[in-house]
Amino acid sequence: MAVSTKATGKYIYFFEEGNASMRDLLGGKGAGLAEMTAAGLPVPRGFIITTEACLKFFTAGGVFPDGLREQIGTSMRELEARTQKRFGHPENPLLVSVRSGARVSMPGMMDTILNLGLNDRTVEGLAKLTNNERFAWDAYRRFIMMFSSVVLGVEKGEFEELIQERKRDLGITLDPQIDAASWRMLVDRFKAIVSDATGREFPQAVDEQLTLAIRAVFDSWNSKRAIDYRRFNKISDDWGTAVSVVEMVFGNMDENSGTGVAFTRDPNTGEKKIFGEYLRNAQGEDVVAGIRTPEKIADLERTQPDVYRQFLDIADRLERHYREMQDLEFTVERGKLFMLQTRTAKRSAQAAVRVALDMLDEGILDVKGALTRVKSEGLDHLFHARIDPNSAYHVAATGLNASPGAATGQIAFDADTAQAWGSDGRDVILVRVETTPDDVHGMFGSRGILTAKGGATSHAAVVARGMGKPCVAGCDALVIDRRGRTLTIAGKTLAEGDWITVDGTTGDVILGKLDLIDPPSTLPDWLSRFLQMADEHARLEVWANADTPQDARKARELGAVGIGLCRTEHMFMAQDRLPVVREMILADSEAERAQALQTLLPFQRDDFVGILEAMAGYPVTIRLLDPPLHEFLPSLEELLVETTELRLTKGLNAPEFRERERLLKRVQQLHEQNPMLGLRVCRLGIVYPEIYAMQVRAIFEAACALKALGVDARPDIMIPGVGTREEMVATEQAAREIADAVIAENGVPVEYRIGTMIELPRACIVADELAEHAEFFSFGTNDLTQTTFGYSRDDAENSFIPRYLEKKILADDPFQVLDRRGVGALMSEAVTRGRATRPDLKIGICGEHGGEPSSVAFCHSLHLNYVSCSPYRVPIARLAAAQAAIGAID
Repeated sequence: MAVSTKATGKYIYFFEEGNASMRDLLGGKGAGLAEMTAAGLPVPRGFIITTEACLKFFTAGGVFPDGLREQIGTSMRELEARTQKRFGHPENPLLVSVRSGARVSMPGMMDTILNLGLNDRTVEGLAKLTNNERFAWDAYRRFIMMFSSVVLGVEKGEFEELIQERKRDLGITLDPQIDAASWRMLVDRFKAIVSDATGREFPQAVDEQLTLAIRAVFDSWNSKRAIDYRRFNKISDDWGTAVSVVEMVFGNMDENSGTGVAFTRDPNTGEKKIFGEYLRNAQGEDVVAGIRTPEKIADLERTQPDVYRQFLDIADRLERHYREMQDLEFTVERGKLFMLQTRTAKRSAQAAVRVALDMLDEGILDVKGALTRVKSEGLDHLFHARIDPNSAYHVAATGLNASPGAATGQIAFDADTAQAWGSDGRDVILVRVETTPDDVHGMFGSRGILTAKGGATSHAAVVARGMGKPCVAGCDALVIDRRGRTLTIAGKTLAEGDWITVDGTTGDVILGKLDLIDPPSTLPDWLSRFLQMADEHARLEVWANADTPQDARKARELGAVGIGLCRTEHMFMAQDRLPVVREMILADSEAERAQALQTLLPFQRDDFVGILEAMAGYPVTIRLLDPPLHEFLPSLEELLVETTELRLTKGLNAPEFRERERLLKRVQQLHEQNPMLGLRVCRLGIVYPEIYAMQVRAIFEAACALKALGVDARPDIMIPGVGTREEMVATEQAAREIADAVIAENGVPVEYRIGTMIELPRACIVADELAEHAEFFSFGTNDLTQTTFGYSRDDAENSFIPRYLEKKILADDPFQVLDRRGVGALMSEAVTRGRATRPDLKIGICGEHGGEPSSVAFCHSLHLNYVSCSPYRVPIARLAAAQAAIGAID
């Protein structure tokens, strides 16, 4: 029977009216129940209130839409007819569960109420009907506890305390041992708790119970935990939840009854075997609460073999029907099996890949289907250590999950200490207010990085991702005392050397040392096979951002077919060359600067030899010096403090004071009000052409030396931050003149290209002019996002972006997910204009967006040639590129 809606909308569907394709309207749980009903599986009878009703409820300020109350009443009468029971009847009561169900699984994030319809009269009828007084009063106390907690806001712990007290009085340990008289007595005390807490009696009218329960489930869509879950998993706030009203079946009726949760395959490993638990004489919340230890699902084969065989058959049918691993909930009532839910199972990244491959081999999926069954971002977990799930711990604070993986180590407050301790074999967490290029050597020596300031594209985050090290950034709960060398967090003060654990996947900071599970050192065979399948369907190539030979080798091992960004500034920060870099910056004349650069040249040449050799046969895009020179010097604030202290303690004539004062004056000369837009990128190479000249010479001396040894070195030169045709002409001509001169000097042919990094809006608009001289473009979307939005990335993510996301002014953090409407439009313009001038123009992206799946899909739609990302995100980008090509993401 279809529910009549007359002039109002249709807000209710019985299970027979729905199917799996109606997930958006009926929610995942409702669509699953409808599909199982259509397949003839044993499903309790019931109906679904649509997500449309939920959204209209919110639009109206928490008021049911017109017609919904009437449709609920009509549907309950129909359910009574189907079950031959009466809602609220004292002798033959109909009881229902009221369950949430969004279009995607949000386990535990929204509310459920069981045993609804019980009151002081119907509980007596249920006891007589089942000839089981203990069961009836157990069901009633469960309903009061759940309804009071979910709907009335009464703390559930108050009820639990009374249960524990009663068990102590009876000398027992388990809830099933409590007798009927005790449950009856506890129900009276429970109702007194509700009365005291709410100022009203526990609702006895069953229609009121149902109305309040549906309202509470709607409201749970906007609970804090649900909002936080959606934000973390990038689920829209605009979907709403459906509500399933389902005839109750009881797992707590006797020892031949029970409830369970099972997966059709092992969610940790992907092994093809039923994985789950079953709790005898219990209801669903008992499994979740962990009050009793459940049996393994396989134990059912011994105790209830007929039920077990039926369940295995249903599990196999559902998996083949959905062509996907399933997460199943079921109840057994007096030996009869009922299916309560089927949904796509959440699983580890390893399990996801192995299940996809097994289903491919079993003929359940084709190759494209297998590629769509794995979330590309989930692969990130395979390459980083993670906290042992068996560890018990308390999260002291949470920052931004800036670079994935977990690390545990001893706190070091400066880079030198971190490097020294790391060299001694100690596990170190570098803790800073924020990192600078000066800290790179300490980051190399650390297991992980924790900063009080900075965002997901801050220096700490970008460098840590490139190194494959965990990083939690912008943890503003940290109070760091640099002089006292302590930090305070969650009310506790830790000294240097104390242990701390950071989880860069979640942003969690934990006090103390935890056990970790290490990732595999190489790509497992099963993952290699899966990613090779992805490569065969992708059009975009995947390159990597790498600044060292080690990074380049790791990138190649993970499947990168080029280096899209080699940042030369990081090479300058090594301890054996930083003093020479500072000599160059402090030089008073061009001759002194040239002398310092001549000393740096062999260092740079050796750097490039290592990277070009590691990537032999593949292009290596080397970006000439990008940051302002002051970043290689101590901070102005630190120098002011140091010089003041030296002046007061050593005097004006002390050599130490004079040296630091000279350095301070140079830092003050280089100080800019807005260094992001100051003397940096190509502007630096034009004002100090000798710097770029040294770098280009080092690159081609390295390439020629390798070519002479038979190594296929393929350097490309990238000019950063070009915004005008004249800047492109000046820097391209200067670089080409030196490159050709070195090639001629060595008599070794080297193929190369000179291009530019597109990171300014103006560059996008004049891309046709730049392409006259640039042989490739690479979008630097970190800076392009900054200059398009006018946001400072290091400040925005810690100040207003979280608030913007909360208020929905921004749908996503634009430094993590590429802004298609603004930044993307500029990229599209640059592609069109650039290729109008140079049709074979090679175009890629080398910002952090290169490893983010939806951004990769956008790059595919623009017909870019490649995306470049940190080495450990290469597998993510490889899969995302394939999924974009087959239309699985857009």
